[in-house]
Amino acid sequence: MKTLTNREEEIMNHYWEHGEMHIRELQALFDDPKPHVNTLSTLVHILEDKGFLSHHALTPRCYKYYPVLSRDDYRRGTLGNVVDKFFGRSYMSVVSALVKDEKISIDDLRELIERVEKKN
Repeated sequence: MKTLTNREEEIMNHYWEHGEMHIRELQALFDDPKPHVNTLSTLVHILEDKGFLSHHALTPRCYKYYPVLSRDDYRRGTLGNVVDKFFGRSYMSVVSALVKDEKISIDDLRELIERVEKKN
């Protein structure tokens, strides 16, 4: 999965939260000083090229853009990339690192195992 820059992720968060919209509607969601419409247009086109957004034309020069990829799909893909790149495709190594770095406790792991067992 392709990754997003911080600015691209900020734009995608607006689309994930608000759905389909014009560039000017997107611009209105930013705090002052607002990014220029041309800047946003360029970034939206990059997001289209990366496969995160698509559009439909309302008129020959008026487009509405919408997310093609959900936030959850992006999260899963990004997590997968991290696991592949830094942990040799081993989710067990990820969990081990979290325990070692005290980011997750043994009690948390037990609770997680209980939740998984209840689902099956």
